[in-house]
Amino acid sequence: MSADIVPISRKQSPAPSLDPMLALTAPGMNAVNAVILDRMQSEIPLIPALAGHLISGGGKRLRPMLTLAGAELVGYQGSRHYKLAASVEFIHTATLLHDDVVDGSEMRRGKTAANIIFGNPATVLVGDFLFSRSFELMTEDGSLRVLKILSGASAIIAEGEVDQLTAQRKIGTSEERYLHIIRAKTAALFAAASRIAAVVAECSDDQERALDEYGRNLGVAFQLVDDAIDYDSDAAAMGKDRGDDFREGKMTLPVILAYARGSEEERAFWREAISGIKSSDADLDHACALIAQHGAVDDTRARARHFADRAIDALSIFPDGKARQAMTEAAHFAVARGY
Repeated sequence: MSADIVPISRKQSPAPSLDPMLALTAPGMNAVNAVILDRMQSEIPLIPALAGHLISGGGKRLRPMLTLAGAELVGYQGSRHYKLAASVEFIHTATLLHDDVVDGSEMRRGKTAANIIFGNPATVLVGDFLFSRSFELMTEDGSLRVLKILSGASAIIAEGEVDQLTAQRKIGTSEERYLHIIRAKTAALFAAASRIAAVVAECSDDQERALDEYGRNLGVAFQLVDDAIDYDSDAAAMGKDRGDDFREGKMTLPVILAYARGSEEERAFWREAISGIKSSDADLDHACALIAQHGAVDDTRARARHFADRAIDALSIFPDGKARQAMTEAAHFAVARGY
């Protein structure tokens, strides 16, 4: 007597998504977008044209969503956070405009970068305009603590960008310095965006610190994955040129790990590549192959998961609910995403 073996089907968990965060913050983001649209206007036509090219070009708008989600998490019932979330997005947009000029980028969010269309001088000056608008929104809020948090984050971001510039094309850049750079250039704004929700809601110091820790660790995880994606996705998925970091000689974690684990022959290749001697498409393909061979992308994502878990742990002092669940899934999404 025989019996048929019926395999047990295993239900796969759905991939982490930003949808819960989008749903949670949708009404508030409508108000934030209205502020952004209003404050990017100017009597000088070039300003809204250039700013609108980037602002209307998509993007996750994750940073202002963190302010709105944090406000939901702590039960804030007011409206101050709308202008502040817009201020956060202006800071982020200004840094992107400046970054594209510094890096000579040709694509941003799947479109031709603003500096290619409008030129470097106009792009830098409109970035300055958006920074100014962000500070107007901060001062209109009237809270010195909010002003200190957001202005402090702006200064740290600038320091991080300069630090990254000085580390560019330096093969000896350590993982420790790399993490210091991304904590400044990316995580500082994530932390500030999250923290100001607790400030406007007049939360306890513990709650304020928890939101700061959530944003800071989420920001590190987000940037780690961004740097992994540069060697693990195509341009269509990324919305920017594939291999930008490679050609710019940036010492990101996948390169740092592959260099440390490589043979002397491989290290010689990396020294030439990071110095700019080897930067062809074939060289990029070889770099991606070495990174894959040494598991550098997988390990970069593993480190990102560590920081995402720390972000999730920081939320443990808040009661469970839609806001906490959405913020938790956003952390999982930050690690699992391919774009």
